[in-house]
Amino acid sequence: MNPLAQELNEVIISANPHVHEMLSEAGKKLFFPKGILSQSAEAKEKAYKFNATIGMATEKGHPMHLTSVTALTSLEPEESLTYAPSFGVMALRKAWKDAILEKNPSLEDSTISLPIVTQAITHGLSILGDMWVDPNDVIILPDKMWGNYNMIFSVRRNANIINYPLFNQNGGFNIKGFRSCIQTEAAKQGKIIVLLNFPNNPTGYTINKDEGKAISDILVDQASKGTNVLTITDDAYFGLFYEDDVLKESIFTNIINRDPRLLGIKLDGATKENYAWGLRIGFITYGAYTNGDHQALYTALEKKTAGAVRGSISNASHLSQSIMYKSFQSPQYKIEKEDKFRIMKSRALEAKRVLSDPKFSSAWEVYPFNSGYFMCLRLKTVDAETLRIHLLDKYGVGCISIGKSDFRIAFSCIEKNDIDELFHTIYRGIKDLES
Repeated sequence: MNPLAQELNEVIISANPHVHEMLSEAGKKLFFPKGILSQSAEAKEKAYKFNATIGMATEKGHPMHLTSVTALTSLEPEESLTYAPSFGVMALRKAWKDAILEKNPSLEDSTISLPIVTQAITHGLSILGDMWVDPNDVIILPDKMWGNYNMIFSVRRNANIINYPLFNQNGGFNIKGFRSCIQTEAAKQGKIIVLLNFPNNPTGYTINKDEGKAISDILVDQASKGTNVLTITDDAYFGLFYEDDVLKESIFTNIINRDPRLLGIKLDGATKENYAWGLRIGFITYGAYTNGDHQALYTALEKKTAGAVRGSISNASHLSQSIMYKSFQSPQYKIEKEDKFRIMKSRALEAKRVLSDPKFSSAWEVYPFNSGYFMCLRLKTVDAETLRIHLLDKYGVGCISIGKSDFRIAFSCIEKNDIDELFHTIYRGIKDLES
């Protein structure tokens, strides 16, 4: 093992040995190299005459560039064309941490890490797979889940995904099923990985405060019994909450600093929250229990995470990070966010209004939704994939089929005035197939 990795491991063990136990074999070996990157950083400070260290071309003291490229943005070449650090641009990391604390006031008395920048949440999940997931590790997810989790963790990491039913008979979060799944798998394993995704993709469901407390209490209770519980919160659609009774903070806030064997990891999609999906900017933030120095533990975890970024994509796009950071500084930023939220909320509420029509009850059941981009139907009389193809071929309408009966609709990309026609067209397609 590289001495740098061993040094980081010793820091983590000193702060909380259970966090070290949760690391994958690869995670224990990860480190942030002191090779070209650290030598270049040192040269940047001290090489006042010539700096021949970094693999970029310069001209007259500035990054060499094509005007046809730089003309596309008002950013300076230094803000857009140079390599960003593997940790991410520091100003953006600090700004996002401030945003997390602002949006989650319950964290006021907690200590969290400085976020590491990833190339959006999918890359963040892959990084966590490198760091924390070994073959045959158990990952607990609801039965209504984003399909890419399977690709990232099961196909690429050979982990075992175990599902529990997301909803109970009353249309709320299935606390009983969740508890049973946690206890059953914990009895077989010394470590479990729990992935919580609210607002949920594909259903658009976010838990309420009581459900959030129950979920976190179950995790704390299991950790207190001797199971290492790694909890990942995928907060991709955070902030898009359309009903008053939903939990409007990340469940990450309910988890951290409650037990030495319970580690919280928060994933954010900044470009998803801010309607700039192709910029591909996300964050990984840690919340760990320690009786010692939080900062030493977090610095070690950040270095391992940055090492995983370095070993995969080297660094996230500097241009994207600068655009995102500059947008945070705009005096219009919060006004624009509120405006887009109102549009999204109006579409969700319109979908609820249309779906309340009793005539639809023979064709489908509506899974509960109160947030995010999506909602989901459980079809009663026709096959979901057959309906999807029929709607495309006959009506030019595209939706997503999931399994035999679930049908996902992204109201996020449908104008409010078109939502009524959309659902009536889906209904018409079902009647076509029934006849």
